[in-house]
Amino acid sequence: LKQSVASARLEDFATFLKKRSTIEEDHAQALKKLTRTAFESTRRPDSRQGSYARNYEEITRIHDRMADNGIQFALSLHQMHEDLTELSLDKEKGRKLWKQNGLSAEKRVQDAETAMDKAKSKYNSLAEDYDRARTGDKQSGRFGLKGPKSAAQIEEDLHRKMQAADSDYSSKVQTAQTMRQELLNTLRPQAVKALEGLIHECDSGLMLQMQKFATFNERLLLGNGMCISPLDEQGDGTMPSRSLREVVNQIDNDHDLRTFVTGFSSKVGPKQPNLDYRRHPTLHNTQSPPPQAPPTSLRAPLPATNFQNHEAPSLGMTLGSTTLQSGNYQQASLPSFNVGPPDPRVHSVADPSPNQQSPVTNSAQPTASPASLPQVPAVLQHHEQAPLGKGSEVPFTSQGIAGQNPVNGASSSLSSKPVFGTSLENLFQRDGSAVPMVVYQCLQAVDMFGLDVEGIYRISGTASHISQLRSMFDHDSTQVDFRNPESFMHDVNSVAGLLKQFFRDLPDPLFTKEHYQTFIDAARIDDDITRRDSLHATINSLPDPNYATLRALTLHLHRVQEHSTTNRMTSANLAICFGPTLMVSGSPPAIADAGWQVRVIDTILQNTFQIFDDD
Repeated sequence: LKQSVASARLEDFATFLKKRSTIEEDHAQALKKLTRTAFESTRRPDSRQGSYARNYEEITRIHDRMADNGIQFALSLHQMHEDLTELSLDKEKGRKLWKQNGLSAEKRVQDAETAMDKAKSKYNSLAEDYDRARTGDKQSGRFGLKGPKSAAQIEEDLHRKMQAADSDYSSKVQTAQTMRQELLNTLRPQAVKALEGLIHECDSGLMLQMQKFATFNERLLLGNGMCISPLDEQGDGTMPSRSLREVVNQIDNDHDLRTFVTGFSSKVGPKQPNLDYRRHPTLHNTQSPPPQAPPTSLRAPLPATNFQNHEAPSLGMTLGSTTLQSGNYQQASLPSFNVGPPDPRVHSVADPSPNQQSPVTNSAQPTASPASLPQVPAVLQHHEQAPLGKGSEVPFTSQGIAGQNPVNGASSSLSSKPVFGTSLENLFQRDGSAVPMVVYQCLQAVDMFGLDVEGIYRISGTASHISQLRSMFDHDSTQVDFRNPESFMHDVNSVAGLLKQFFRDLPDPLFTKEHYQTFIDAARIDDDITRRDSLHATINSLPDPNYATLRALTLHLHRVQEHSTTNRMTSANLAICFGPTLMVSGSPPAIADAGWQVRVIDTILQNTFQIFDDD
């Protein structure tokens, strides 16, 4: 039942739902903000208009509907998390109730048997006394107020007491038998049946929520798919729904360019007259050779209208490649997300055939304003990074399955003197050292090779190296020597991670569960001197192995913070790294006390030599 409750509440599925809900909500809100920004950018005066602006607005509306789907999905997951939490709390309450009832019934039977044993002992003692008095054994007379009693009187008193003890013993036996039969035939079966019912209810509720989770995922994907590519029969009756591909294909670059160019027709000046050669009248009677034809460049000057017609194709030929790249950017933005009919304000534009496009069509795309151009590389970058995200999962999977599990399995099968997961008291009794060997070796390695490493104890080591080092200590810690960096693969960060892992795996944390609240209460003290003295007193009350290990670790961390100019690990940074590790190892940390845990370690590091001697 405890496993069923744990799987439904915090450790397993409920936690997954909560985190997935947070991720989906953040993604949907970010997508909604992005669509709003993109929609507003198309309304700026310097943005490209025409079919591009209309269809681009439709693209943002599609993404906005997909964001709404994501928000609804996140709300559903959050509600499922709340339902599972409520279910697990209810079943946990029922489990504790039936456990208490069962323990109470067992205690009553045990008390009845104890009373029966006492009555039996009293009865046997009186029976022996009566038998001695009846057989004539001499005993000293008992004196009362009226003098010593005779043998007959003593025998009569003993007989009467023996009969009362016999009656009491018989009734106690009968009571114990009745209660035991009730426990075996009634109370235990009822408790077992009730616990079995709680298990079935908890498991059934969990399965129901998992089925709902599958349904909501299908609904999200189907809704987003309907947004991107709606069915043919879907629509509002006035205008058929358009898919994302159709919206993109209805952007007419040629028409947009012609509209843009003709919009400046009113700014073109009047037509200039033709340039002709006119002979001056004073030269009409002068003998002169016949006029020769002017040079070719002056003989047929181009009028203004012909010049304008000549420049437009030149623009298209110059920027045609840019237009093709822009088309690729549009294709790269295809993967996106919402469902519903398109906005009726968007007008349909005829889709030109690819064979009919001309260089002028290709040159229309560069007429977009400079404000819209920076958005293109962002879309392309998103499109190019998508495969990399999938590829990055490969080393993680390989590390998690092929790297860690076999090592852990090997360490568990070869372990003769386990170190990790063993209490400090047991290690002290077994190895005879107050400071465990793994702690001593790690502190020695960091002192020799890691004091000047930037981010020591903050930067995580390699998981495979940590697992390998752990198996070495669990197999035989006496054979490990970290004075040679080859023994830890020249990876001092993995040594630091191994040290923190050892403290996290302790059954009872270094500061002990017994003194946890005392340390937290001391951390709440505002006065520095009083807080230091209170922590000092509590540290002195720790068990000997815990005190010796804490002293060695504190003196080491003090040496680390002395090199903070190079390793950037001050006492505050070290306290953040070691606070939850040293105070709540082996269980989820108390989030509410995280700040006080850090303050405990920080105060100790700032007062190292006031709390510990430096022998």
